[in-house]
Amino acid sequence: MLNKAPKLKQTVKTKMKSNINVRPASEAMIELLTLLFINSLAEEAKAKAFEDKSATIRGQHLRAVSKKVLKKARG
Repeated sequence: MLNKAPKLKQTVKTKMKSNINVRPASEAMIELLTLLFINSLAEEAKAKAFEDKSATIRGQHLRAVSKKVLKKARG
């Protein structure tokens, strides 16, 4: 997982507007929040796969859960 973090950081930087200056502490906070979101999505998908009595997490489980998790994240 440590090898994936720099790619995530680069993705966040490219999607930002160029006229906004983000300090390193804010970058770290964005990265941590994104990782927490991905972790919660994985946990929900694992629970959904368990409900369907499946041993592996498939794309259909992620799609089913992602709508619910995104609604919770928006508030």
